[in-house]
Amino acid sequence: MENTGSFLTTLDFVVFFGSLLGVMALGLWAGRNESSTKDYFLAGRNVRWWGVAGSIFGSNISANHMVGMMGVGFTLGFAESHFEITAIAGLLLLCYCFLPVYRKLNIYTLSDYLSRRYDDKSRVAYSVIMVLIITMVMMLPAFYIGSRSVNFLLVDQEHINDVLKASAGGEAQTIQIDKTYYVLGVLIMALVTGVYTIVGGLKAVIVTDVLQSVLMLAGALIVAWFTFGEVGGWSGMRALDAEGKDLMHLYLPSDHPQRPWTGMLSGLMVLHFYYWGANQFIVQRALAAKSDKEARVGIITAGFVKLLIPFISIGTGIAAYYVFAERMPGVQVDGDTAFPLLLREVVAPAGIAGLVGLVAAGLIGAILSSVDSMMNSAATLITFDFYKRFVNPQATDKQLIRMGRVLIGVMVVGCALLTIAVFDPNTKQLFFTYVASHQSKLVGGVVVAFAVGMLWKGATAAGGFASIITGVVVSYAVVPVYGATLGKTEFFSGIFGSSLNFFHGVFVAAIFAVLANIIVSKMTQADEQKSSLTFVGLGVFTEASLHILITKATLSLLVYALLGFLMWQEIAAPLVAALVASAWTWLMFINTELQSLFTASSNEDGADRAQSLIREDKFWGGLLAACAIFMLYYFK
Repeated sequence: MENTGSFLTTLDFVVFFGSLLGVMALGLWAGRNESSTKDYFLAGRNVRWWGVAGSIFGSNISANHMVGMMGVGFTLGFAESHFEITAIAGLLLLCYCFLPVYRKLNIYTLSDYLSRRYDDKSRVAYSVIMVLIITMVMMLPAFYIGSRSVNFLLVDQEHINDVLKASAGGEAQTIQIDKTYYVLGVLIMALVTGVYTIVGGLKAVIVTDVLQSVLMLAGALIVAWFTFGEVGGWSGMRALDAEGKDLMHLYLPSDHPQRPWTGMLSGLMVLHFYYWGANQFIVQRALAAKSDKEARVGIITAGFVKLLIPFISIGTGIAAYYVFAERMPGVQVDGDTAFPLLLREVVAPAGIAGLVGLVAAGLIGAILSSVDSMMNSAATLITFDFYKRFVNPQATDKQLIRMGRVLIGVMVVGCALLTIAVFDPNTKQLFFTYVASHQSKLVGGVVVAFAVGMLWKGATAAGGFASIITGVVVSYAVVPVYGATLGKTEFFSGIFGSSLNFFHGVFVAAIFAVLANIIVSKMTQADEQKSSLTFVGLGVFTEASLHILITKATLSLLVYALLGFLMWQEIAAPLVAALVASAWTWLMFINTELQSLFTASSNEDGADRAQSLIREDKFWGGLLAACAIFMLYYFK
């Protein structure tokens, strides 16, 4: 296929390839002096809060969000926002519970915690699961969706027009991506990200992630600006939605096959606790922070930026549905094509030279910032958990860094080739759903092993390993077992559907993993030294403060449930419930600081007291949580 009909201009190509070269050059410069393992794998543990924020956001916000989440928003609606809103709970769990444990133990890998708390069986099980997730479940799809989306911009315009016309006439045709260019796109991404990650280590990753976070935000905001402009802004889009497909509901029925509200508030929370609290490639950024406070401020900042995604990505996908319905009536557009089609239909016609190239650079920046983080973290796990632990325990820093570089090279080449072999660029499967469903089957028991190990000193090595294995086995077994048994009954199929959604499945798996940990631990002997590596044993909480935290969490859940019931019965309006719930949440975070404020010395005036409160990261952490809770009630 000749691509002379592409709507990209010469300046678009200059901006796009210039950004790729710039990112690679910056990464090489940032990591030019990596001589120790602390430098290479943890950026010298000297990263400022903005580096933590940019790298966490950049590592998380990949093509999943710029393309995948927009695609699900286009197809399913605002319910996809649960992935972003409830993620704040996971971020704050990392910030105030899990991270203090990791930093107190001065670890490189999260599997090191499992090794110290349990044994090497749990350590190896975690590392194997994480490396599988990073390489097979996340890196491959990231290369695929990036190359697919960018290559859509190179497709001949006449071909696109023919396909759209045929679709409007009822013919089932798809826009065909040139496979040669698709392969070339995968290889270019692998080359760029591989070079600076191999040479520069985590410091190069973090510095480039900050730049790429800016690029991806700019790209997403540009697309959102022009798309919302087509429908009269956010309010105009909501007005259209009220009269059209009704995509703005946050809560879908409990038997919804893809995003049931019960699954969003149960299994998705388990995934969040894993992703943000027990996920090497996210937590490693916080481990590299200069201090505990810098880490907390960086995490909270990333959380505030993350709350933009429901509006600039998912909301844009909903607006795109109405734009295409008006411009191309009768045309069937698959979700993952919505983003590149918006560039063609909305952004390019603006006539601003280089703008499409900038957005494309933001998309690739989103992908590279995740892929580089994945490669660095997977290499860290293999280097320390397998090579240093079992192959060469006396390895020097130079040997460890060399092994890390070799592993990154092998992974980037291997994953690029597997992407080309496995993923068809012309598939119709929703990308984000693929990632979430496959990842969920592996992590239910992992997060349980971490959480139970930190909370309960009675957890034993056998119990920890049992929870990890049980989580995987139950995750794969529960869906078919449910379909063959409970799914055939009128009661359960009426509530959860005849087929169990994978979010429900991961919640069930987590429950079984908890039971496995407790039962096996009760049957085996605890190690006194290992049992001390808990929240209380490490001094993260006292017994009293942990009980207060659990009481606050329990009481808050009751308040949220009551407000939800009042909304359901239409006794309380969504805005009222949202304001009450958010105020309650903020108060639960800062009540101790408020007490200190009022009992402070009378010599300190009110302004000084207020300033001291604002300087507390819990003030902002509570505000972040309050914003998330407000959204959960307001967008009912």
